[in-house]
Amino acid sequence: MESEGKIVFTEEQEALVVKSWSVMKKNSAELGLKLFLKIFEIAPTTKKMFSFLRDSPIPAEQNPKLKPHGMSVFVMCCESAVQLRKTGKVTVRETTLKRLGANHSKYGVVDEHFEVTKYALLETIKEAVPEMWSPEMKVAWGEAYDHLVAAIKAEMKPSN
Repeated sequence: MESEGKIVFTEEQEALVVKSWSVMKKNSAELGLKLFLKIFEIAPTTKKMFSFLRDSPIPAEQNPKLKPHGMSVFVMCCESAVQLRKTGKVTVRETTLKRLGANHSKYGVVDEHFEVTKYALLETIKEAVPEMWSPEMKVAWGEAYDHLVAAIKAEMKPSN
């Protein structure tokens, strides 16, 4: 939800996100890897979008570059979610957003990819904190992810 350009993220949503992130943070490398393995399970062709996986004989789950990449994506999603209410906007450095926009554009990322990632992210969080998971938590994380994606898409240049 937005109000006069500011994102409205309720105190309750913030509490759910903060509480679950505080539990997941210590496992962010493993959870980031799980996130990407879920993405590849749902949409196997996405694996080809990653140069370090494309021609690699190593299975994705054993690729030494996937876990750090997964961790950085997972941490960015979670950290930006935690900051939403406090700042009223996605707090990823502008240079990072520009790079993400350019890279996602260059590699042909489309809306469906963001949807698959959202589903995989929500499933990863649900499995990471099953005792906390609720419909409200799903909505809070989903909304936070949607705001991050909107910020990335705003930096994606239409390909000519």
